[in-house]
Amino acid sequence: MNSNGGVEIANQSMNELSIKEQESDESVQVTCFSEFSDDVTLHFQIIRLHKQIYAWIGCNSAKFGHLYAAAPTRPSNNVSVTSLIGGDSDNTGLGIARRLVLKTGLNIVLACNIPKNSPMLEAKAEKKLMEKLISLGYIMRKI
Repeated sequence: MNSNGGVEIANQSMNELSIKEQESDESVQVTCFSEFSDDVTLHFQIIRLHKQIYAWIGCNSAKFGHLYAAAPTRPSNNVSVTSLIGGDSDNTGLGIARRLVLKTGLNIVLACNIPKNSPMLEAKAEKKLMEKLISLGYIMRKI
């Protein structure tokens, strides 16, 4: 085999590998952004994995906060949510994780450090997160 034949085979193999990677759609996608309103800065990080989304919402700091895992349960289409870190009496973020599963159908891991007893701030953070997930194509907008 000459060297040109070897190069052609290598190029063909690389092209096939590239096509398979694009078809599998299993790449990790990371998005970070911040929103400032009402004297509060909300920080967001979204990591899209295969059939799963990890999201972090930070309020005025990079503190990790409580960690929740939520997943759809079958066959009844309910959502199961559990607190992995923190969240004993402070359920800030639990509702967001539950609603994310309902809207995406994906498993959700959500870290959240929104202050306790701040329902307006929690609603604002959820709205911004949902807007970003829709713009990224992770949630389909209903017609």
